[in-house]
Amino acid sequence: MNFLEFAVWGAYLTCMGNYLGSAGLGTQISWFYAIQGIVSIFMPTIMGIVADKYMQPQRVLGLCHFLAGMCMLACWYMGYSAGFGNELPNKSAFIAMYTLSVAFYMPTIALANTTAFTILKKNGFDTVKDFPPIRTLGTIGFIATMWFVNCATWDNGEFFFTFSENPHKFQYTFMQFFVSGILSIVLFLYCFFLPECKLEKKQASSLAETFGLTAFKLFKDKNMALFFIFSAMLGMSLQVTNGYAGPFITSFKGSTDPAIATSFAANNATLLTSISQISEACCILMIPFFLKRYGIKIVMLISMFAWVFRFGFFGLGNPAMPGVTLFILSCVIYGVAFDFFNVSGAMFVDRECSQEVKASAQGLFMLMTNGLGATIGTLAAGEVVNHFCEWNSQGYLEGDWKTCWFIFASFALIVGITFALVFHPEKK
Repeated sequence: MNFLEFAVWGAYLTCMGNYLGSAGLGTQISWFYAIQGIVSIFMPTIMGIVADKYMQPQRVLGLCHFLAGMCMLACWYMGYSAGFGNELPNKSAFIAMYTLSVAFYMPTIALANTTAFTILKKNGFDTVKDFPPIRTLGTIGFIATMWFVNCATWDNGEFFFTFSENPHKFQYTFMQFFVSGILSIVLFLYCFFLPECKLEKKQASSLAETFGLTAFKLFKDKNMALFFIFSAMLGMSLQVTNGYAGPFITSFKGSTDPAIATSFAANNATLLTSISQISEACCILMIPFFLKRYGIKIVMLISMFAWVFRFGFFGLGNPAMPGVTLFILSCVIYGVAFDFFNVSGAMFVDRECSQEVKASAQGLFMLMTNGLGATIGTLAAGEVVNHFCEWNSQGYLEGDWKTCWFIFASFALIVGITFALVFHPEKK
């Protein structure tokens, strides 16, 4: 389940920007990633309510993937009809289908967590110890589709794999959406075979309970309120590199230095950034040790300062030697930046919340991170990038990237210092 859940996302999340540039939507990259945040403001909460009150979570998970997959295939078809390298004739329809797809996909992240936690507990497992290795398979799925779309090429009616430059690689074309859509349908079918997650029958005593709004009562607790607020602030960093790392690294193909323009990294941006997910897979396994030994505050602080280095190394590096080593270091540290926040945060929410609001609380965590935080952060990042960079005639997003990355690093540093000063959870 976890492998397929994140394989769906990995097919397009880190390389979509390259296709949007050729499709005539390059200046709107930030909005495509912000849409994921906007729908995360309400869709995970709504679907969490459904999974808490009315339908077993694994069934809601399957239904959402079916709808997300069909809409993603519609995006592929519109791109296919326009042809390779051509602008989309109906950009509004493409944006609408993409919006519907992510609207049904984003809730599945929380639903997959809820399903996993329910099944593990039902069978007597310790979620803190046993969930991270399972979640690692999700990252492996994300990596697998990143590698696939990086090398898979459809050119002149032939399908083949290549590391060399080719404009028909899936990472540059609409075929990445085809891969994502098909995998969503596969997971929809697989959900029929997942173990049953029975709903707990409970008579609602208020309108808030009926609609699953009791999760918002968590804000009455000072530490939980601070946790969710800083989750939103840290969430502002989540989609920045997903949206712009690909166009940033690919832009070096327009360099006047042949060593940089023809470098392996510049021509295989998706493959290079997959190091981030490899690191993520490894770092997940470290979470039980750090979470039990140091607690949620230290784990989140490590994540926040890791984002500082993530952005900073991008600002200092380039695709040729020795600069590419900084890109690699940025990708390696991403595992700590992402996992020590997202995965441990979901586990913290599961531990702190009562059984009747767990799914809703996971949806609330998604709302604050991938919803409010990611939306504000992505749109702000888009304004910064569009101010310092622009698309050239060759289809590369070039400009003062170094200043952009240093601005993002400075923000993460301020958030980390503030969090260290004001968040004081109970030690358990």
